[in-house]
Parts: sequence; structure tokens; C-alpha cells
Amino acid sequence: MSGPDPLALERAEAQIRAHEATIKTLTTELAETNHGVVALYAELDDQAMLLREASDLKSRFLSYMSHEFRTPLGSIRSLTRILLDLMDGPLTEEQQKQVLFIQSAATELTEMVDDLLDLAKVEAGRVTISPAWFEMVDLFSALRGMFKPILSSESVSLAFEEPVDVTKIYTDDKKLSQILRNFISNALKFTPEGEVRVTARRTGGDSVTFAVTDTGIGIGPEYLATIFQDFVQVDAPIQKRLRGTGLGLSLSRKLATVLGGRVDVQSELGKGSTFSVTIPIELRPVE
Repeated sequence: MSGPDPLALERAEAQIRAHEATIKTLTTELAETNHGVVALYAELDDQAMLLREASDLKSRFLSYMSHEFRTPLGSIRSLTRILLDLMDGPLTEEQQKQVLFIQSAATELTEMVDDLLDLAKVEAGRVTISPAWFEMVDLFSALRGMFKPILSSESVSLAFEEPVDVTKIYTDDKKLSQILRNFISNALKFTPEGEVRVTARRTGGDSVTFAVTDTGIGIGPEYLATIFQDFVQVDAPIQKRLRGTGLGLSLSRKLATVLGGRVDVQSELGKGSTFSVTIPIELRPVE
């Protein structure tokens, strides 16, 4: 009986050594990869921490500046009211015109400050949600009364339709009202003539969609993807003439998210727009 083949043993040993070398190389590469992954995670953690710090600083800055701006703005608006009420004597026609310009600018800046403060609260997670059951009719009635004094143009009407398939909802009515006020204000601002219509209907069984539809100037398709971002404004002649804060729609989107919902827009240039918010009929607590 012959012994083991020396050549076969040598080939087997060579294969074993080759496998060991391959395993050693793979082990080294795996260790280097692990070190790289650990370093990448550490870098991502550092970046995430820096982003959180930057976001917190931004929120604190916006909140601080908003509070600081409110006092002088309140003074300016009070002084303009005194002048327009002729408490210090009559104004010439030109003086009255200039004071109205000042009042309008102060009101616009106050709205921006309020929006900035609300945005800072939402982004910092300090917004308070107070849900309760309330009647849809009461919400529409309050909005109708709110906008009645500012419907100065007879060429534009504001209509509220009877809610469809829903009478009560459980959510924060103040936050929902703020969203709808932003939508209605924009619709009235950019509708020179025609109608602004507010509707509410049950969608998807357990949701309700509020829509504000206007017959105004509409929005070009290139702006629809970014219209709800901070400080975004449509670059149109009437937009430049009727300036806004560029924050109302962004704030509406964030408030809708807080209420467990979403916002949407459909528009056609020259034919009008529909801004909508869809929220749960009953807001569930965050677990």
C-alpha cells in the first residue's frame, strides 16, 4: 500500500496557504471598512448635532427678534391710529395718504413678526395643541365674521358652503382657523374679481378636507413644488405689487403636520387656485 502523494500534499498546503492569505486580506479589509463606518457614523452624529444646534439657534433668534420687534411696531401702529383719528388736529389729504402708507407697512411687518414667532415655536417643538370637539358651522361662522369687515371690493365675494358629510371634528380649532385664514387672505389678495369659496367635506372615511378655491390670477406650474417653503413668493407683477411675508403658506404646512394632516395646492395660471388642508376628523394623541 503506497503512502500519500507528496505532490498532492504540497498542492493542498499551497491552497490552504492561499486561502489563509485571502482570509487575512479580507479580515484586514473588513476591519478597515468597520473603522470607516464607525468614523462615518461619528461624523454623521457630529453633523446632526451641529444641525440641531443651528436649528435651535435659529428658533431662539427668531423668537427673540420677534418679541423685540413687537413693542416698536405696536407704538407705530398706535401713533398712526391717533393721527388718523385726528386727535391732534386735521391732516391734509397728502398727510393722510402718507400716514396710511405707514400704517399699512407697520401692519405688514407685524404680520411677518407674528408668522416668524409661530414658525419658531413650531420648529422648536414648543407649539401647544389643545384639541376639542367643535361644530363646523361655528368655525365657518367665525371665519365669515372675521373677513366681513375687510371685504371692501364689491367685485370679489367670499362664500362658505355647508360642510358635506361632517358636522363635528376633534382638533385644535385655533390652529385650523389659522391655516384657513392664511388660505383665505391669500385668495382674496390675488383675486381682483370673481369669487373665493370655502368648502369642507369628508374624505377617506376618517378625514376632512377644507378647500379654499378662488378665481384669481393662479400660479405657474414652476412654483407649485416650492410654494409651501419659507419665504417663497411667486414672481408675478401682481405679486410684486401685493407683497406678502412669504411665510403664511410655510406656517400653514407646518401647522397641518402638527394636526396630523397635510396641505395641497392645485392651480392654473390665469384661472385660479385651490389650496386645501386635509386633517383627521379626530386628532389622535402622539404616543
